[in-house]
This record gives sequence, structure tokens and C-alpha cells, in this order.
Amino acid sequence: MIVEAEANDFKALIAQIPPRGLRLAQSEVAPLATLRMLKALAQRVRRAFKPAAWLIVEDGEVVGLCSVIHPPSSEGVVEIGYGVAPCRQGRGVARRAVFDMVEWATSDPRVQALAANTSTANIKSQRVLEANGFEKIGARVDKEDGLLICWRIKTAAGGADPAAVNSPLR
Repeated sequence: MIVEAEANDFKALIAQIPPRGLRLAQSEVAPLATLRMLKALAQRVRRAFKPAAWLIVEDGEVVGLCSVIHPPSSEGVVEIGYGVAPCRQGRGVARRAVFDMVEWATSDPRVQALAANTSTANIKSQRVLEANGFEKIGARVDKEDGLLICWRIKTAAGGADPAAVNSPLR
């Protein structure tokens, strides 16, 4: 399940304190530098668009984070990112979290499509997006991350068949 992350949640995670009375994953949810970057990103995105970030919560434990990378484009495209604590990877957590993000996007009329990028080497993340109905739409080179595969899924607001968008991935 995803739960909207607020500034206090990031503050707690950076201090390695469980937010909202939840437990923290046995391994760090994300490195400290990543948490700080995500906190700043969420603050920037929130100025123009909410929600901006989510905690990934399973069994009362924070096991990852999802974020909006940029406010929606003029075409209503929202780029997302996600990460799961190493101790919880390989258990379908990312697949379920992305499913929840697709459901959120489908219910938000501001969002016509979701976009994501994966490294060509990150096969697991590519499988997460494929399982959730994302399609490869191209590639681009990023200064820091190298060659990335670009993905997109239309939401119901973007003209997708709601039955296809809400496929039973759980």
C-alpha cells in the first residue's frame, strides 16, 4: 500500500525514526543522501502539484518510497520513480506499489499518463513496469545514469480502457 508522504515523514526517515508509528524495514529504506534528495524533490513538486511522494507500507513497515519526479507536463504526463529497501526486494513490493500509483493516477483527472525511466541494466524494474501495463516508448541518455528506457501508461483520463488500467496484479 502507498501512503502520501509529508515533510514530517521525510524528516523522521532522515533521522532514522519510524514515521507515523510505523516500523522501518530492517535495512535502510534508502541511503541518507537519497532521502535528502527525495525530501527536496517532494518540496519542489508540492509547490505545483500534490501528492508528490508516498511511503510504501507493508504489514505496518515502511519498506520503500515512490515519488512524482516532475509536476505534470502540459499534456498531463506525470513521471514517477520508486525504490524498495534491499531487505524487501524481490517480493513483489515494487510491483504492488506501482500498481497503487497507477490506480491513483487513474482516479486523478489531472493525470493523462504516467511515465517512468529505467536503466537498461535494471531488468527487475523493467519487469515491474511491464507487469503494470507500461509500454516502452523510447530511450534517452542521462548524464548521471547513462542509457535509460522510457516507459508510459495512459490513465483512464488519458483515454485508456479502465479495465486495462486496473488489471488484477495483486
